[in-house]
Amino acid sequence: MPTHRKAPRFHGKSFLVSDHNPFCLSYSSTSKGSDFHLSKSKEDNLMLIVLGPACSLLQAPALRYGLLQVQMSRLLPPTVCRPGGHSRRGGTKGSPAPCSSLDFVSGSGEPGGGGQPGPSPHPSPGGTMWRCPPGLLLLLLLAGQGALGDRRGRWRRELAPGLHLRGIRDAGGRYCQEQDMCCRGRADDCALPYLGATCYCDLFCNRTVSDCCPDFWDFCLGVPPPFPPIRGCMHGGRIYPVFGTYWDNCNRCTCQEKGQWECDQEPCLVDLDMINAINRGNYGWQAGNHSAFWGMTLDEGIRYRLGTTRPSSSVMNMNEIYMVLDPGEVLPTAFEASEKWPNLIHEPLDQGNCAGSWAFSTAAVASDRVSIHSLGHMTPVLSPQNLLSCDTHHQQGCRGGRLDGAWWFLRRRGVVSDNCYPFSGRERDEAGPAPPCMMHSRAMGRGKRQATARCPNSHVHANDIYQVTPAYRLGSNEQEIMKELMENGPVQALMEVHEDFFLYQGGIYSHTPVSLSRPERYRRHGTHSVKITGWGEETQPDGKTLKYWTAANSWGPSWGERGHFRIVRGANECDIESFVLGVWGRVGMEDMGHH
Repeated sequence: MPTHRKAPRFHGKSFLVSDHNPFCLSYSSTSKGSDFHLSKSKEDNLMLIVLGPACSLLQAPALRYGLLQVQMSRLLPPTVCRPGGHSRRGGTKGSPAPCSSLDFVSGSGEPGGGGQPGPSPHPSPGGTMWRCPPGLLLLLLLAGQGALGDRRGRWRRELAPGLHLRGIRDAGGRYCQEQDMCCRGRADDCALPYLGATCYCDLFCNRTVSDCCPDFWDFCLGVPPPFPPIRGCMHGGRIYPVFGTYWDNCNRCTCQEKGQWECDQEPCLVDLDMINAINRGNYGWQAGNHSAFWGMTLDEGIRYRLGTTRPSSSVMNMNEIYMVLDPGEVLPTAFEASEKWPNLIHEPLDQGNCAGSWAFSTAAVASDRVSIHSLGHMTPVLSPQNLLSCDTHHQQGCRGGRLDGAWWFLRRRGVVSDNCYPFSGRERDEAGPAPPCMMHSRAMGRGKRQATARCPNSHVHANDIYQVTPAYRLGSNEQEIMKELMENGPVQALMEVHEDFFLYQGGIYSHTPVSLSRPERYRRHGTHSVKITGWGEETQPDGKTLKYWTAANSWGPSWGERGHFRIVRGANECDIESFVLGVWGRVGMEDMGHH
């Protein structure tokens, strides 16, 4: 006779767990007039089947799979179903049930007692014998059909792989215990989330392919779990094995031997604390996670996402061209270049992790200016790659460059379209020399040039060279910049980018003080260049009017406001009004006729 030890209470009923076979559970009901056992066989996953005294059922193959167990247990008075192969009446209370074949034990007197079922006038060949009122029989059949439908809907659980094939993750986790949840039989709603999956606290989970919660055996059954625990570190709702190395945003993390989770402490470009601080504050703009920046450090963002070298003192001291307003002239409160010149203002570019904003902003402004000044006869998207690869005099391609050098190259050498010479998408982790120049040109007279090489893109044959006149610097007065923009098209502006600008999602940007209380390594800035396309005004919640510039960045259309951003106007925010350039496209009558 195997011994038993008391297990924790299971919804008010006591379970006895056999030391001889932990998969065979004996259940003793305290209900009046019933004394019955619950058995689960490791071999065939047989579960509890409960019938009432109104029916006498011998072994039924269909019931071996538990199709009727839930409905019957809810509808009928309790009768014992336990392995055995025969029917008996009035078992010994608290005695364990062996795990073999089926038999059924009635908890109350009925015809056919004395340990034997009553005779049936209609024995079935399959071994099933019913003695039920017709109405109850129909009810049982309907319940069986419903159970079969339920089972079909539950196949996903049976087909799912076991949760503990390699051991128990989060072995110390309190799942069933925290919810005080232990369920009899099979209850698919007796479930909890478990490390990206679902675990259960019902008896059905304790089968060959187990999907039990980690503390099911200890809390619900009072036995040690049959799977070994996995050592590791809990972080972010997941268990990580010991000595493993993982990435948490931009920081490398390691699970140490004693379960400590240790990470580098590099400031990340996407800083969730900074995002929350900006959005809680009243700064006039919203911050968020730009997915292309996830995993980059702040230092990498400054090094690889900007790329404009601040001009030398001689360039910064170049004479400014002043735009004089006519007497009584009043500029509009809002203007957008794409509305005045539809189809001639091009969409924002994407420099990727190439520190080449010097080439991208130059190509963007030149594309719009050539389109406007040719009256739409030429509408090229000029090639930043042509500048990155071929403008090599004191320039460093995707490692930075100067605006004055870019405009010199466009005036003296010219570039082709982006279709002809597309961006190669050079990333920060690529080693080796920069791609060689694949486009060359020769002079044709009167300052014009002609390409002497085919397009690097073999699908495009148009290799026209586009050029501009010398670039000129505008004054820093917002009225002069506005007049130039409204009369001649978008302008190029230098700006200082701070750590919070990378997080911009919308609104009118201004640099925030949220990083002032943090260590200095969280406060970084670098020089960038962008294309200003318009201006406007917006009334704030406090009733004040806030003026802004609209500008196109080169971080793709998913950043900011569809690749654009708005920034405070008239206050030289982030130095955006300190160095502004304009240019004219070199367009002759022969160009307009040719194109």
